[in-house]
Amino acid sequence: MAASSHRAAPEHTHPDQVSVLTALSALADPVRLTLVRELAGSTEWSRSCGSFDVPVGKAALSHHFAVLRGAGLVEQRDEGPKRVNRLRRPEFEARFPGLLDLVLRAPDSGL
Repeated sequence: MAASSHRAAPEHTHPDQVSVLTALSALADPVRLTLVRELAGSTEWSRSCGSFDVPVGKAALSHHFAVLRGAGLVEQRDEGPKRVNRLRRPEFEARFPGLLDLVLRAPDSGL
């Protein structure tokens, strides 16, 4: 008998179900913005949750990923003991054209 995962699969919200206020709220937090920026510069499904250098513990990091999933920005899946992530850029771009490009600009770009 194969062992099952001890945690439930994450629930995802499609960007089509997200308001612009929810999206902006998710992106307003500095930790979540860091996560999104790092995911934008990474190959899809290559970053596990523990691979991000952010100043929060595991529980807070889980919360931040839940907010990003709820805003339609991030998709996660389990690969063995790791949960890996991808930025839902094409789907999010279709819902909010140009928003991620604005958000992902370098902090010193005059945004």
